[in-house]
Amino acid sequence: MKPRPERRVAEELDRRGLAAPAALLVDAHRPLAPLVADLAAALGPLARALLGHRADDLRTIAEDPEGLDRLADELRSTRADPG
Repeated sequence: MKPRPERRVAEELDRRGLAAPAALLVDAHRPLAPLVADLAAALGPLARALLGHRADDLRTIAEDPEGLDRLADELRSTRADPG
């Protein structure tokens, strides 16, 4: 079974040492989730050109009403997991 987009993004951020700053940004921007979804739709083609398939995960997270909450949960669990 393929991991959810939130898990893939959290693992990638953790691998790059960015899980903690990303968790702070996600928590701070939760009230803006509907605007983030609109921005993701508008900038989707540009993001896809720059990020490739990773942009699809970010767009999926942004468009899902619970996406940022699940991403925050994944970031917390990734930081808590020492392995």
